[in-house]
Amino acid sequence: MKGNLIKVMRSGIPNFCAVALALNDLGYKAVGIRLDSGDLAYLSCEARKFFRAIEKEFDVPGFGRTSITASNDLNEETLDALNKQGHEVDAYGIGTYLVTCYAQAALGCVFKLVEINNQPRIKLSEDVSKVSIPCKKRSYRLYGREGYPLVDIMTGENEPSPKVGERILCRHPFNESKRAYVVPQQVEELLKCYWPGSSDKPREDLPPLKDIRDRCIKQLERMRPDHMRRLNPTPYKVSVSAKLYDFIHFLWLNEAPVGELQ
Repeated sequence: MKGNLIKVMRSGIPNFCAVALALNDLGYKAVGIRLDSGDLAYLSCEARKFFRAIEKEFDVPGFGRTSITASNDLNEETLDALNKQGHEVDAYGIGTYLVTCYAQAALGCVFKLVEINNQPRIKLSEDVSKVSIPCKKRSYRLYGREGYPLVDIMTGENEPSPKVGERILCRHPFNESKRAYVVPQQVEELLKCYWPGSSDKPREDLPPLKDIRDRCIKQLERMRPDHMRRLNPTPYKVSVSAKLYDFIHFLWLNEAPVGELQ
């Protein structure tokens, strides 16, 4: 339904309801409406009121729950604004901003080699952000007293896992002054290997896509609100254990070429 409030509420919605009632008399059920312009939050609320009034007036069970879909170049900011205003939209039609991904037109991914034949390897670069963290690792999420994740920590594959109630030193991989002790109230291991890359070790099947999605949503819901806000979010910390920190810098110094002045 296009147009302003008057068009939608005086023409579009009443005409839809008339057709829907006629279909109902013939044994069919109208699925819903689509709003694709105007004040989507306000129009959806007004449409919902209209549908509930029709259900009560004509005794049509379920008519008040008629589906309302919204479209019109929707993006993340629009959805966030709708949620803050309050609305009665049941579904969204998102096309342009989903297909073209305006916020990040390309997703850059790089695989970094960390071990060859059980020998840890490190990639060196003048740009510290491109220096890799060597060796096989395990990763854990450490939770605080309020139930929010505090920090993720990577350890060497054979290091003991962090324990609930035991203080552990978390270090920035490359900045020696950034470090903190954490006493976790809950420890969650994050990394699970499904494909060992060896013929003598069985490969596990990945969980269904829905289960992966549900887990991702649950993880995001557990994050502290300031990490999730759209404007100036607090960076979430990812650290390494003290032992892994020492090994990174040991290998770095051993692999880095030594210059010669003449």
